[in-house]
Amino acid sequence: MTAITPGTDTQNSQRSAAISSQARSAATVSPSDSADLVPFAKALYIGVAGDVTILPANATDTSQTVLFKAHPVGYMPVQCRRVMNTGTAATNIVALGA
Repeated sequence: MTAITPGTDTQNSQRSAAISSQARSAATVSPSDSADLVPFAKALYIGVAGDVTILPANATDTSQTVLFKAHPVGYMPVQCRRVMNTGTAATNIVALGA
């Protein structure tokens, strides 16, 4: 049997940062057409419904935005690097991170 020293279980640490795991951080979002979220979001929480335009985490340039039309209040399980100001009408957005 192998003993595991607390704080050194790297396999468990990697699992807990997976997309399906709970968020470890949260921050309010100010939509911006030029500034990335730091760190990128693993999901968003939308507090007031409306259109949400994002730049996905894997986008290679800023023309690859995606519009979520009339997104309801609730979670948006998409990894993104930026919530765009242009095309976003939803408010009270929170970025959830690893």
